[in-house]
Amino acid sequence: MNALLITGTDTGAGKTVLTCALVAYWQTYRPQESLGVFKPIQTGEGDCELYQQLFNLNQSPEEMTPLRFQTPVAPPVAAEREGRTVDLGLVWQAFSRLQQQRQWVLVEALGGLGSPITHELTVADLARDWRLPVVLVVSVKLGAIAQAVANVALARSCGVQLQGIVLNCVQPCSQEDIANWTPIDLIKSLTNVPVLGILPYLTDPTDLSKLAQVASSLDLELLMPS
Repeated sequence: MNALLITGTDTGAGKTVLTCALVAYWQTYRPQESLGVFKPIQTGEGDCELYQQLFNLNQSPEEMTPLRFQTPVAPPVAAEREGRTVDLGLVWQAFSRLQQQRQWVLVEALGGLGSPITHELTVADLARDWRLPVVLVVSVKLGAIAQAVANVALARSCGVQLQGIVLNCVQPCSQEDIANWTPIDLIKSLTNVPVLGILPYLTDPTDLSKLAQVASSLDLELLMPS
C-alpha cells in the first residue's frame, strides 16, 4: 500500500500539522518523487484550502477532497442537514485514481479514529476496510495518556495497522510538561506502539522550511517509504 492515514486522538490533535510537515519534507528532500494528499471528506472550510494554498501538488480540489459538505459537523449529520448522502463509493474511486497516479499518498482523516463517517462506520473502520497503515497524533496535554491508550485499543479492536504515535505540542510546552503529560516510555509500555517523535509548538504552522525540519526529526522509516 503506497499510502498512509494520519489520524488523531480527537479534533485538533494536530493531524493537519503532521500532514503539512510530511508534505514539506517530501517536497524539500524528495522533489523528484510524486506525492498526493487526500482528504476523503471535509465538512465546512479548512484543510483542503490550506493544502492548496501551501503546496503545489497539481491536484484539483475535487481530486484532493471528493466529498464536501458546507455544515461543519460530523459527515452523517452534515449529510442529513443538507439532504445528501455520504457516498463512500465516490470517495474510494477518487482515492484509487490518486493512488495510481502518485508514488505515495498521505490521507488525512477527519476527526479521530472514533469519528463517524456514516451512521455505521468510523474512521477506524475506513482504515481497516481500505487497508491503510495509520499514524496516530496525540496532543501533548493533561489526559493525553488515557486518550492514547483508548485510541490504540480502538485501533486494535477494529484490526487497524498502527505504524506509530506522534506527539504534538498544541500549545507551548516545556520538556517538563512533555515528560509529565506524555511520558514516552509509559505510553509505549501501555500501548506497545512506538512513539515516532514529538512535533514542537509552531508559532507559524505555514513556515515550510520549519515544517520540513520538524518532520526530519521524526522516525520516518516507519511512516514513509525509503
